[in-house]
Amino acid sequence: MRIHQWVPAAHRGDAIGDSARQVRGMLRAMGHDSDLFALTIDDDLRGDVRPFSDPESAGGDITIFHFALPSPMTGKFASLAGTKIVQYHNITPAAFFAPYDPNLFRLAALGRRELASLVGRVDLALGDSEFNRQELEALGFARTGVLPIAVNTGRITSAPPRPALERILRDGLINILFVGRIVPNKKIEDHIRLAEIYKRYVDSYYRFIFVGRYDGVPRYFDQVRALIAEYDMLPDRFWFTGPVPDEDLAAFYRWADAYVSLSEHEGFCVPLVEAMAADVPVVAYAAGAVPETLGGAGLLFAPKDLELAAELLGTVVYDREVRARVLEGQRRRLQDFAPARIEAQLQSTLAAFVQ
Repeated sequence: MRIHQWVPAAHRGDAIGDSARQVRGMLRAMGHDSDLFALTIDDDLRGDVRPFSDPESAGGDITIFHFALPSPMTGKFASLAGTKIVQYHNITPAAFFAPYDPNLFRLAALGRRELASLVGRVDLALGDSEFNRQELEALGFARTGVLPIAVNTGRITSAPPRPALERILRDGLINILFVGRIVPNKKIEDHIRLAEIYKRYVDSYYRFIFVGRYDGVPRYFDQVRALIAEYDMLPDRFWFTGPVPDEDLAAFYRWADAYVSLSEHEGFCVPLVEAMAADVPVVAYAAGAVPETLGGAGLLFAPKDLELAAELLGTVVYDREVRARVLEGQRRRLQDFAPARIEAQLQSTLAAFVQ
């Protein structure tokens, strides 16, 4: 059977595209003819991902459309003749962008309207978390399910060392890591406030590292930098790296003393799985799909009390017994994202459509 996937953009290191490529491998291992098609493709992926303009893109007996933003794919997907499965990877609510970027506000609002346009026109709507599935159900999709993202943890655990970078990271400061875009829903300003409290009451030998694009919402990033200046904090204790190659990303995880998430909207949060794979203890605000992804692992807190967060952070960094218990729980949870388990869930999800 031909089971194809569509993604609007294929970028190396992008969670959705990486997951789709792993799923393609699983489908091929099951004996299906499977390809991945995208509107935009990184140069180094052009031999691996096929262009959406290829007529074969519409030739699947089953087509899985990974939805995360509005695109010309949506209308074409709705008109396909074969079995149609949409996998929803969440759209950040437009309200987060309203104070900073009207174009991103419009794009997020349009994305939700496009998703709603598929109600009644697909055979199955999947969320990559129960949090996302419930949103699909609320929109009116009749048949829904959950299929987690296939996280490529190997790019973290099998990467070669980066000696020059690692010499800096092991200079005695406590490395507190965040991975993701610098955008309003991630609440990076709360990381800065957390740093001020942590410095005041726990430890002044810290470094907050933010790995990911910071140019997507410039006004928001300017606000974050202004807060650092307002607190009169040492600028070199806050690293904003921008995108980095996998080898550097792995080094940041390898030398992180803790991973912190203070986001107020997450549909899955792949870096939580990467942190667990790298054996980095997680301290996270319990918002969106974060509690579901952690599945009882890590240290969750709610409401958003940053003094409590600083205390939890200091505990997981310096209390060896607590740290060991947290890491043990994360290792257990990580097993739920093993490729064999994701493949079994994929097979079960497709069983009703595969003859």
